[in-house]
Amino acid sequence: MPGATLGVGVRGPGSGVRGDAARLDPVAVRARFPILGRRVNGHRLVYLDSAATTQKPEAVLEAIQRMYRYSNANVHRGVHTLAEEATAAYEACRQRVARFLHAPDPRGVVILRNATEALNLVARAWGARLGPGDEVIATAMEHHSNLVPWIMLTRERGVTLRHVPITDGGELDLGAYERMLSPRTRIVAVTAMSNVLGTINPVAEMAAAAHRVGAVVVVDGAQSVPHLPVGFAALGADFLAFSAHKAYGPTGVGFLVGRPELLDRMEPVSGGGEMIREVHLDRATWNDVPHRFEAGTPSIVDAAAFPAALDLLEELGMDAVRRHEEELVAYALERLRSLGFLRLHGPLDPARRGALVSFVDPEIHPHDQAQVLDGLGIAVRAGHHCAQPLMRRLGEVATTRASFGIHTDRDDVDALVDGLLATRRYFGG
Repeated sequence: MPGATLGVGVRGPGSGVRGDAARLDPVAVRARFPILGRRVNGHRLVYLDSAATTQKPEAVLEAIQRMYRYSNANVHRGVHTLAEEATAAYEACRQRVARFLHAPDPRGVVILRNATEALNLVARAWGARLGPGDEVIATAMEHHSNLVPWIMLTRERGVTLRHVPITDGGELDLGAYERMLSPRTRIVAVTAMSNVLGTINPVAEMAAAAHRVGAVVVVDGAQSVPHLPVGFAALGADFLAFSAHKAYGPTGVGFLVGRPELLDRMEPVSGGGEMIREVHLDRATWNDVPHRFEAGTPSIVDAAAFPAALDLLEELGMDAVRRHEEELVAYALERLRSLGFLRLHGPLDPARRGALVSFVDPEIHPHDQAQVLDGLGIAVRAGHHCAQPLMRRLGEVATTRASFGIHTDRDDVDALVDGLLATRRYFGG
């Protein structure tokens, strides 16, 4: 795709994000996260696992407690005060997510348990329209959550699954992608940012190419939404999935943001309360979108508390968040390369990657490395990161991943580097 840029749908004027944002102060931000004040194994906690789950600011914790203390009730059907308060807080989350992502219509925001459920919903509901001869294109760097549902679809519907290969530099082969697209392409599934490589993919350009052949574009935004100034309309996606727990919000709630006109054409995949309009013993009709996809009692309190996390991100400014994390990644890559013994994976240009670094010490298994680091109070992730096909492409069994957030600073990176040296000494290196 000649001339493609790495933008993933950056919001422009009128988005509520300040164009010339003040520089983020991670030390001040850290003070707003109670857990970051604790000690682990006698050391200051250095939390470098935000790509797996983020820590929660005080405002989110207070919002959770406030809901349980004062407004705990089920949503949508009650007419008493508590039910109306709970419903208002729950629906305010839907509105808040739409506003944060600059989505044109809150009806396109489906509240679910996590990004995985959102991606499975699209695979099952939109995928039900596919059959033999149809093709789905995913990429070789996808998280299992944006790969396994499509594998299941090939078994259930007989569709063909194809994969965009990865270059040696850790980026998608866009020329190969263009050659794959055809009138048979029905769905393109792509991560906006790799959870292993940190690669920021040119989703807007890929979506435009997919739309030219009539395909629907499904984006895994779990890693991008908390770190980049993503706008749904600019992204060009038809569906975007992400989780609150990776965006400084509670666990147990995630979102599918979709074009309402496409959601209208989808059948629900779970039946029960709330998703119906009328039920008889032998038939039923469905509720309007998005409620037809929200069967049963949802994660009410988690949804109600999530806007507090989005408030914090917008207070800091997503432009400032991105600038802070890009500078931090540049520093981390410089320090890690200076060690001379690590295999680093992903683009070396900080402008082309998100807030994480993955690496391997050829002398030490990542699991052993992570355990020694934990003894020093440093929390990293080790393993295949739910991306086994990508690991095979890299020629690795596992990697160590350090992932950053709005509270991470250079002292944390320095602690990681010191810990890696200490790990080498521990194993006699």
